[in-house]
Amino acid sequence: MEKTILVLTMAVYFLALVLIGVFSREGSDSVDGYYAAGKKLKYWIVSFSTNATGESSWLLLGLTGMGYAVGLHAIWVILGEVLGVGVSWVFMACRFKVYTDRYDSITVPDYLEDRFDDRRHVLRIISSVILVTMVTSYIAAQLTATGKAFKSFLQIDFLTGTVIGLVIILFYTVVGGLKAVARADFMHGLLMLAGLVVLPVVAVAQCGGLFEMFSLLRELDPLLLTLSGAEGYSVAGLAAIAGFCGVGLAFMGAPQLFVRFIAAKSQREIIYGRWVAVPFVLVVDIGAVLAGMAGRVLFDGLADQEMIMPLLSTELFPTIVTGIFIAIVLAAIISTADSLLILLSSAVIRDVYQKIVNPNASPQRIVFLGRAMIVIVGAVAFLFSLSESRLIFWFVLFAWSGIGCAFCPVIIMSLFWKRTTRAAAISGMCSGFLITVLWAVFFKESTGLYEMVPGFFGSLAVIWLVSLFTTPPAGADQEMAEVVREVKEYRI
Repeated sequence: MEKTILVLTMAVYFLALVLIGVFSREGSDSVDGYYAAGKKLKYWIVSFSTNATGESSWLLLGLTGMGYAVGLHAIWVILGEVLGVGVSWVFMACRFKVYTDRYDSITVPDYLEDRFDDRRHVLRIISSVILVTMVTSYIAAQLTATGKAFKSFLQIDFLTGTVIGLVIILFYTVVGGLKAVARADFMHGLLMLAGLVVLPVVAVAQCGGLFEMFSLLRELDPLLLTLSGAEGYSVAGLAAIAGFCGVGLAFMGAPQLFVRFIAAKSQREIIYGRWVAVPFVLVVDIGAVLAGMAGRVLFDGLADQEMIMPLLSTELFPTIVTGIFIAIVLAAIISTADSLLILLSSAVIRDVYQKIVNPNASPQRIVFLGRAMIVIVGAVAFLFSLSESRLIFWFVLFAWSGIGCAFCPVIIMSLFWKRTTRAAAISGMCSGFLITVLWAVFFKESTGLYEMVPGFFGSLAVIWLVSLFTTPPAGADQEMAEVVREVKEYRI
């Protein structure tokens, strides 16, 4: 009976996603409609869907697992994310929106090419290569999380659970494009917010209250209540803290997030949206860490720390509520996977095929190929996801850092420094990506420093240095001054 209730809850959730896809078909037959939702998204859709996409499965499974494993030390992740989201929404989003509306951009590479007058399409090609490499791995991690969720909650084998999740994601993403993805992610954001308010409240109450939970954690391991973690404020400890804070850096320019600003109806929607986006990430991140800490008290000794959230939901709630929590876990996973699929499709079909290979292709052909690309990428990512042993938190963070270090520094500099040049943008993207990969492979284990930190700041340094010795695009200073004036006109 219990399993029947869980399955029915899942059926309702999946039916909602299918209906979102069906009702989002209107307007998806044009290139800007399919990849930018016709630039008509309202602020509540933009804010919830952006954060739902940025958080992904690592919030529900990974960050709760970090709270379980290291306790208060995980608060540095919260600080990094809140700062990253705050900077992107308060200082970057409006400038980015004004620029992309001027250029009639549909994708982030569209913006970069026009901002730096890149007539040879070098930035487009580099963007596509990086996205193909990182996004496929990123999607694979989300599918791995899907299989683990089905296995943990419903005792459905990993392979079957992964296939079910993939089929549903492919359906509404292929049918409705970014409009369907954004609408689905709005629903996902609401589910994630509700779950990460209710779960920690109930779990902490089960421990006897907040102070009793802290007391019990101190008995288990006093280090769980220290901000500095096991390494203290040594060099290794500071490196770990910097790495945790560095998670938030990728919110300042990751293409799967910033495409929502392109798709927003106007700059005013972004101004309203910041009052939703920043509190959202603060609440869900604190909720995830507290839930993990309470889980450590209630279920100490788990072999897989990332299973604490499913365990809490099954042990502390009635069956129908557990079914809702399954939907919440899947919401976190799917809200990232669908956005990554549409992003990679746009990188290959819009940014390479339409803009370089076949500029005369009809909109109908572009959309058809875009849909086909989504299916192909989903199939390839599925093959990579079949190993369920990897830790979602660290695997996702590697792909997150690769994308973030390639795109965020160049977008930041392009928005705020008129002296930034095309050569610097190319150099910064390449160096950010390469530093990230090399650091993760050769230096991360010995230093304990998350690869986002050296990759991000290394790219910024390269952009600055190369810009000093090369020439910026003609009229860039005047254009930036006009953008700044337009942004100021919308302040409310």
